[in-house]
Amino acid sequence: MAENNVPQHVAIILDGNGRWAKKRMLPRNAGHAQGSKTVEQICEDAESLGIKYLTVYAFSTENWKRPKDEVAALMKLLDKYLKNCIERSNKNNMRVRVLGDISALDVSLQEKIVELEECSKNNTGLNFQVALNYGSRDEMIRAIRKCMAMCKDGTIEPEDVDEAYFGRLLDTDDIPEPDLLIRTSGEQRLSNFLLWQVAYSEFYFTDVLWPDFNKKELQKALDYYSTRDRRYGGVK
Repeated sequence: MAENNVPQHVAIILDGNGRWAKKRMLPRNAGHAQGSKTVEQICEDAESLGIKYLTVYAFSTENWKRPKDEVAALMKLLDKYLKNCIERSNKNNMRVRVLGDISALDVSLQEKIVELEECSKNNTGLNFQVALNYGSRDEMIRAIRKCMAMCKDGTIEPEDVDEAYFGRLLDTDDIPEPDLLIRTSGEQRLSNFLLWQVAYSEFYFTDVLWPDFNKKELQKALDYYSTRDRRYGGVK
């Protein structure tokens, strides 16, 4: 695949951890643990394939509705992942940013997120975004509230708000919109992920469960992307 056909930004909805575990008669948490390892490997694979930005949907605002023991296990896994990611990001020259409302997370997790973003902000390799307690509708509501507050205090006028201005108020400010969105496990819906940002993205759905997703499967998605005739507003 020609290098100029590699998408600059790939977003992935990580799906299928529970089904992966069930197929092996393992607890769901085993699937989440394996899925976390897959995230680590895909970061390396993405950079090696020429991808500049990688965004993964790790924990949604709706995930709080899962059984309490599963949520607790996910938070414990997240804590461990963030600890490891601080060291790994600098080792791999990877910049890490978190999307979503982290105020709902434990203070210790919030502190690790701040530390991770701070210590990796000058890294020049892969830009890796993790969506935690993220929901696109929530993101847009938070952006609208910022607009309303600024209009109220006179910082801006309503007519100042256009698409570009609104985009800067989203969690993805300064991050290019995804060229390609991948969802694993056979589901074909967006599940409240980057609704604004994927307006012109190509979609790729695969039956592969997330813990089984690997570089070969990522390459299949990129090959599919390379066949698409990218058009914006009817202009090639």
